Amino acid sequence: MADIQKQTIVVADNDPDFLKWVEKHLEAKSLDFYTTSSADEALELFKKHDADLLIAEFHLQPIDGVALLKKVRLTKPNAMVILNGLVNSTNAVIESMRIGAFDVMPRESIHFELRSVAERALRSAEQMRLAEAGSHDTGAIPTPQSDDDLIIGRSSAMQDVYKLIGRVARADAPVLITGESGSGKEVVSNAIHKFSRRAKLEYVAINCAAIPGNLLESELFGHEKGSFTGAVSQRVGRFEQCDGGTLFLDEIGDMPLEVQSKLLRVLQSGEFSRVGGNQTMHSDVRILAATNKRLEEEVENGTFREDLFYRLNVVRIHIPPLRRRIEDVSLLAEFFLRKQSETGKHRAMQFSAEAIDALENHTWPGNVRELENLVERACVLASGNVLLPSDLPFDEKETEGGREGDSADSAARSFLAAADETISAFELAGRALVKAALANAEGDEKAAARVLGMKPAEWKRFSETGDE
Repeated sequence: MADIQKQTIVVADNDPDFLKWVEKHLEAKSLDFYTTSSADEALELFKKHDADLLIAEFHLQPIDGVALLKKVRLTKPNAMVILNGLVNSTNAVIESMRIGAFDVMPRESIHFELRSVAERALRSAEQMRLAEAGSHDTGAIPTPQSDDDLIIGRSSAMQDVYKLIGRVARADAPVLITGESGSGKEVVSNAIHKFSRRAKLEYVAINCAAIPGNLLESELFGHEKGSFTGAVSQRVGRFEQCDGGTLFLDEIGDMPLEVQSKLLRVLQSGEFSRVGGNQTMHSDVRILAATNKRLEEEVENGTFREDLFYRLNVVRIHIPPLRRRIEDVSLLAEFFLRKQSETGKHRAMQFSAEAIDALENHTWPGNVRELENLVERACVLASGNVLLPSDLPFDEKETEGGREGDSADSAARSFLAAADETISAFELAGRALVKAALANAEGDEKAAARVLGMKPAEWKRFSETGDE
């Protein structure tokens, strides 16, 4: 922990051995440590010593880690707080990041990552102190009324998504949500709205691919009576309906160009006109957009406006496919099975261990949507209360449970894993090449791209550092 002036860390945890481990693991001449198992004492220590960092467990007494975080942030708005522990609720992760936690760390990874995260937090604390920056975001944003998790999944990949949701929920900037079909983009959009300042106002979702272009414009902006054949009365569009709220535009990559130009105007000025109307309307709507396409390529092909892409791509959240977070499969499957029972559609059922293994060995090309549909079909087809591998309506070779099905599935998973590694290596090499070309061209992007023979879409792909 070199190059850091004298700083103070308070650690609050129920496990005495963990308290000793943290102090020893982060020990440095530049640090003072105070440890406790009480949330109240942790708050007093933090205030008394004007601490730079609080490392706290979720499950403290008499208040939990999230409540402690809120109190600490009220005392010191720029406080650096790292919460950790067995996270039973994804909402807790999102809420913690929304309130202002520096990071949320699962217990199983904290032993490997705490040093690097703590060093970053302490550097940020020092920079905040030097800049005398202030923040007044102390919890004015309403929280959802339900205690139920909005998103299911505890994998490390989804933990990163929850943290992003918590951060972007605090602002009003547009968010572009990307991911394969069925990966849960609308669920993420809904979570952003639920944790935002607009949570109590209107939220409307529109599938741009499901509405013909001539009707999509009317759907979004409304129309005047007689503006086109069939317009027998005036219609209020979604932008008027959602004024002050959130509008989710699913499959934005399929929006016609003529509608894109009108959407761009709303994003830039908040102004629009109904179809066939002359009156300028105003609307304060937060736009969340989703697509399973690479919009950079759509821009290159001329099917998506470049200026609209940059207006939407202020913050991007990428949802990993289910095959990259297999550890979430059993959790999701149990959730969907319980959902089937609670809706009264089917009797209470459970998975056998063999059925869970079969689910985890599937490649899930249809992602979470495929899993949900499969669970529902299994409930319909099952003959008993316990779902067996034979009750799962996979491909015939898989349901037979024979070697041929197992080997084919294993081969497919190996191929996908190898393909993912190859793509990652290719993109890393491309970014390194772009970096070198930029250095040689003294920062001139056009000259560097010309030397490499890259098209604009290729250049954008390799010059960006975001992981998609």
